[in-house]
Amino acid sequence: MSGAGLRLVVAWGSVAAFAVFGSGWLASLDSPLWAAFLFVWLFSVILWAAFGVVHEAEELAHMLGEPLGTLILTLSIVIIEVVLVSAVMLSAKAVPTLGRDTMFAVLMIVLNGIVGLGLLIGGLRHHQQSYNLQGASAFMSVIIPLTTIALIIPNFTTSTSGGTLTTLQAVSFSIFTVALYVIFILIQTGRHSSFFIYEKETAAIIAAEEQPRGPVDRRALAIHLVLLIANILPIVLLSKSLAAILDHGIEVLGAPTALGGVLIAAIVFTPEGISALKAIVGNELQRAINLCLGAATSTVGLTVPAVLAVGLISGQPVVLGLAPAEMALLVVTLILSTLTFSGLRTTVLEGAVHLVIFFVYVVLIFSP
Repeated sequence: MSGAGLRLVVAWGSVAAFAVFGSGWLASLDSPLWAAFLFVWLFSVILWAAFGVVHEAEELAHMLGEPLGTLILTLSIVIIEVVLVSAVMLSAKAVPTLGRDTMFAVLMIVLNGIVGLGLLIGGLRHHQQSYNLQGASAFMSVIIPLTTIALIIPNFTTSTSGGTLTTLQAVSFSIFTVALYVIFILIQTGRHSSFFIYEKETAAIIAAEEQPRGPVDRRALAIHLVLLIANILPIVLLSKSLAAILDHGIEVLGAPTALGGVLIAAIVFTPEGISALKAIVGNELQRAINLCLGAATSTVGLTVPAVLAVGLISGQPVVLGLAPAEMALLVVTLILSTLTFSGLRTTVLEGAVHLVIFFVYVVLIFSP
């Protein structure tokens, strides 16, 4: 049996096991060893399935070309994030800050952790790496207003307190966020798709496009699309069980509530982060930038409306505004990212600075 086949068997086998025995298993979480076993089981299976999602999305990317391929990968990963966040929000104990914590964790992990480590590795291996400045600038021009609207403005509105939004604000901000994200996607995949391809590759790409190109194998396309869905569905079906265990564990251990967002972000973006680091090692910085900045853009652009919708439908309060220290970190990250991607080349220095900010974020999780 192939690795992909074994992954599907394990994932769907776990779905079947929890469908039959899950209620009884989750009723016994008072045993620490049993709760830890179930958590490791679900965490591992969901993470393995996420790798399967990335693999199938990359196959589709290869068939459809860039930047559409990277977009498929990013959207697939963000769908998983939205499902996991929604599942935890709808679990027995409401977690009003989970959406905020997850989005902030993704931004810190992607914009500081993965970008920092990637630029450090790329600088040590290739000295300097180049990319298309127009694409990076386009990403940052969308990331800055999206993150400001979602994570900073709620702290300064006067209609409500505690970083929450009124119904009018929630609906309006969701519409604005989705509209801006859709406009960006249309630009990325349409008239300005060349912004997201490294300029030195453009001549080769144009030459390749001028050559007669056979039609996409629809059968292979359909197979990979089915396999993509087959890897996403177990994550969706197991998310509720993982949410119950995660919620119970954080409460029993007295762990910071932000840890839930970090764990979800780790599940969701570990496979994509590995793909980005592999691209940097292979001196494909443009692909890594498309993955990282695309992940940050899609996370805020899609998670904010989803979280607010869950809150409005379920009647739960949703806290989006960051704490003062977190706001400071976000502002520094946005400024630093703008500076990093304002030049034509990156070096080890940029990577080291981003990593320092990431480590500060990690410390503040456990010692706010």
